[in-house]
Amino acid sequence: QVQLVESGGQLVQAGGSLRLSCAASGGTVSSYSMGWFRQAPGKEREFVVVISRSGGATYYRDSVKGRFTISRDNAKKTVYLQMSSLKPEDTAVYYCAADSGLILSTIPKRYNTWGQGTQVTVSS
Repeated sequence: QVQLVESGGQLVQAGGSLRLSCAASGGTVSSYSMGWFRQAPGKEREFVVVISRSGGATYYRDSVKGRFTISRDNAKKTVYLQMSSLKPEDTAVYYCAADSGLILSTIPKRYNTWGQGTQVTVSS
C-alpha cells in the first residue's frame, strides 16, 4: 500500500504563494486518484481538489478555483498543489490522500491512504 508524505507548508502573507508536495512510496501511485484536503482548527476536514490517475482530469472546490493548481508527476511519484493569492481563510493543515476508486471523489472516507499533513498559515 502506498505511503504519503506532505511537505511545503509554512507561514506566508496574504496574497503570497506556496507549493505543497506529496511524495508517495511503497506502491504504484499511478493506480490512485490523488486528493488534497484541509482542516482548520475546530472545523471538519474539507475537500480542496482531486486529480485523476493520469492527471487528465481535475476537480476543485469553488473557493480555490483560479488560485490553486494540482498536478502530478507519476514518474517521480509526487503530487503538487500550487497555491497562489492565498487568503487567511486558507489557513489549515493540508493533507494529501490516495483513492483507489475509479471515480473522482470529494468525500474523505472514500480515500484509502492519508499523509500526516502539513501546516499552511496565511497571515493578514
